[in-house]
Amino acid sequence: MGITLEQHTAGVAFIDGDYHPIGEARIPLLDWGFLRSDANQDTVSVWQRLFFRLEDHLNRFENNIAKLKMNCPYTRDEIRAIANECVWRAGFENAYFQMIMTRGVPAPGTRDPRSCDNRFYAFCIPYVWIATPEQQDKGLHLIVSSICRIPPESVDPTLKHYHWLDFEMGLLEAFDRGGDTVVLVDRNGHITEGPGFNLFFVKDGKVSTPGSGVLNGMTRRTVLELCEEVGVRCGPDSISATQLANGDEVFLSSTAGGVIPITTVDNKVVGDGIPGPVTRQIRTLYWQKRESGWHGTPVRAPSE
Repeated sequence: MGITLEQHTAGVAFIDGDYHPIGEARIPLLDWGFLRSDANQDTVSVWQRLFFRLEDHLNRFENNIAKLKMNCPYTRDEIRAIANECVWRAGFENAYFQMIMTRGVPAPGTRDPRSCDNRFYAFCIPYVWIATPEQQDKGLHLIVSSICRIPPESVDPTLKHYHWLDFEMGLLEAFDRGGDTVVLVDRNGHITEGPGFNLFFVKDGKVSTPGSGVLNGMTRRTVLELCEEVGVRCGPDSISATQLANGDEVFLSSTAGGVIPITTVDNKVVGDGIPGPVTRQIRTLYWQKRESGWHGTPVRAPSE
């Protein structure tokens, strides 16, 4: 179908084999992706018309739908082409592309997930930031929630799923306590992750990040690579809420903004109360390398 410029200014969706303005996109009400959060997604950022780590995202997407025993109706090459088409039609310089697999709608009268016709959806919208420019410069106020993250024994955290009710309730708690965002702990009181981001902790020049109970985020992976590149010690570790508040620096990593400093944890100032040198170095390098085309795949006209 044709999509006019006015129609696609908010975004483009791919549903049932065709492209639609995002405002007109619909999924079946009975899809278990909606009714049961039985879905997997992967979100690729586009910056200056370059997909970031597209092949890595496709790898993770394929691996995770296999874990969920879903069957995608499209090949990897076809999904790559759909991603390119969505962004090209939308025309955004900086964007999000999200690909989704849902369990689909079951056969009438059954609760057997094997009876479902698995569904693929995708969409492109303008790039979204997890924090405002002012917050990125001065740092976020993080709240450590009293809510426990869904245990990995129940739901595999390496799946990029939509089980966000623990995050949503944690966010409400954080806002009630004057925070900007939230991180959840596991059953042993160790830091895990926040809504859409991984967390990093700097102490005595060493960078640590929770090593279990978290998504292996693509930006998290990128931060680990950048630390190695500049000779900063970095690796997975167990981090308590007390350790976090007493760190020299704290920052988060997210597709929605890259590297963003945390300068207050539970109303306690972190370090000097301003973004620290390691955070600034990794944040600057992240955007410099992205703008240079690092791990980038160009958005092309469909005929190319």
